Amino acid sequence: MCGDLRPLQEGEQVVLMGWVNRRRDHGSLIFLDLRDRSGITQVVLDKELSPEAHAKAESARPEYVVACTGTVRLRDASLINPKMDTGAIEIVASEILLLNDAKTPPFSPAEDAIGNEEVRLKYRYLDLRRVEMQKNFRIRHEVARAIRNYLSDNGFLEIETPFMTRSTPEGARDYLVPSRVHAGHFYALPQSPQIFKQILMVSGFDKYFQIARCFRDEDLRADRQPEFTQIDLEMTFPQQGLIFKTVEGFLKAAFKAAGIELEPPFVQMTYDDAIRKYGIDKPDMRLPAMVELTETLTPELREKLRIEPALPVLGFIIPSVGALSGTERKKLLSEVRAGFGDCGLDLLDTERLKTSPDFAPLAGTIAELLAVGAEDLSVVVTPKLGTPPMWNYDPQWIYKRVGQLRLDLAKKYADKHGLFTQTGTAADYKFLWVTDFPMYEWDEEKKVWNAAHHPFTSPHEEDIKTGKLVNDKGAVRALAYDIVLNGTELGSGSIRIHRKDVQAEIFRSLGMSDEEAKERFGFFLDALEYGTPPHGGIALGLDRIVMILAGASSLREVIAFPKTAKAIDLMVDAPTPVSDIQLRDLHLKVNTRT
Repeated sequence: MCGDLRPLQEGEQVVLMGWVNRRRDHGSLIFLDLRDRSGITQVVLDKELSPEAHAKAESARPEYVVACTGTVRLRDASLINPKMDTGAIEIVASEILLLNDAKTPPFSPAEDAIGNEEVRLKYRYLDLRRVEMQKNFRIRHEVARAIRNYLSDNGFLEIETPFMTRSTPEGARDYLVPSRVHAGHFYALPQSPQIFKQILMVSGFDKYFQIARCFRDEDLRADRQPEFTQIDLEMTFPQQGLIFKTVEGFLKAAFKAAGIELEPPFVQMTYDDAIRKYGIDKPDMRLPAMVELTETLTPELREKLRIEPALPVLGFIIPSVGALSGTERKKLLSEVRAGFGDCGLDLLDTERLKTSPDFAPLAGTIAELLAVGAEDLSVVVTPKLGTPPMWNYDPQWIYKRVGQLRLDLAKKYADKHGLFTQTGTAADYKFLWVTDFPMYEWDEEKKVWNAAHHPFTSPHEEDIKTGKLVNDKGAVRALAYDIVLNGTELGSGSIRIHRKDVQAEIFRSLGMSDEEAKERFGFFLDALEYGTPPHGGIALGLDRIVMILAGASSLREVIAFPKTAKAIDLMVDAPTPVSDIQLRDLHLKVNTRT
């Protein structure tokens, strides 16, 4: 392979095949940088030593496919290229074969970065030749292999579940597949193997896993694709902690495959604590938590400053920002007030805290509570009287809004001050388990309770016994958990419902009649009647894990043939219309009216 050769092979006769990465013509000497997925080797064509090979090399151009036969030679010390693994050697070619030519490409795979992503996706086969993309997919392969080996070694069986099943929407829209032999009927592509993996637990396969393809017809963004890959597993008789230990084990193996040594166990935090401290259920633990400062302000001061008494005063810091110029401070305050103008919040930055007559006496206390360093930006948010009563139906609203401001400011200064610079060590990766999610979430528009995760999640036994399922849905806690890394949700899981009576009650609590439940999930409810063991599991996004390990900004960088933000495959030009004959065979008509 082009990246394999080292000084130890000096004098050996070798054959290399690959693409011409670059060509440099110095008259009697022609240099070809020959590339395959393992790396690049410099090949020298010397007119005096091999006139025929030199003549052929004159017609070679970037992206031509060639084969070279030659001898490994050490480069002169002054010509060693330390940026290349093969930079200490070169091949003196005695023969070259031009196996295929190439049109001038729209961009060169030798480039480090290509600005136009649409061009990259249209010519994906060229884009995938780039060193960065080759690296991403080596990481993906090694990570998937490490996970598969770890789970196999720990007694899990890899079992495939169907791609074509019945539609059981889980929050996003299904991709539907019309049946040719059953007119008017449709299969659905799975959003997850959820029901099937639970049925495998009923079937006695006590440890299942699958690196599964899943499909969701939803709006796309940088960390979502319509088809994606997840690491899916399920276990019988688990305590929540056993699932955590299993996941931490295969993540340790996966990250080790990418050169990162993790040290489980990971931090755990309840959903309520995550919201109060970070304002979000997927906290980025690289940033310090929010701090409640209400008690530092006397009732008289809160009244004087017209602070809403029912809401907390919150503060936070953004580390290492340093001093802001007067222009930066004015711009920041203007942006924040513009964003908060509709919800009555006010913001005080470090300088205002020191210079405000009301806050200057408290500046030292607040700085101590926030643990402000010399180069940190401190922020205090005070909710003003007249704040819209959003908190009447969402008491945590204020934490969420201030938490979003915290993230916005961190992202604003991340590039300038290197807040999230990767150093290639375990310290870059802050894992967190978030537990005890709400069982239900309120839909203010439709005035109904929806399942916060999916309807197969078990509530806390205590909340069942105390009647909260019927009388106080907002207080019901689910035995649900998320694994979070650097503010990105890697996966979700739960202990499942294994009793038919409880499952039926959950369906009813979601406004689903017994008849509707039987129609949609009758096969599953029937299975629960035949000795279903307690079970639970989780699914993690493989694409997201690899994206983070590769330092990529989008899932499209670690999926070989991704879709655009408009769910289009630019390379194959999909989706496309189909013929009238195909539609007729599927008993379909296309309505083009909007």
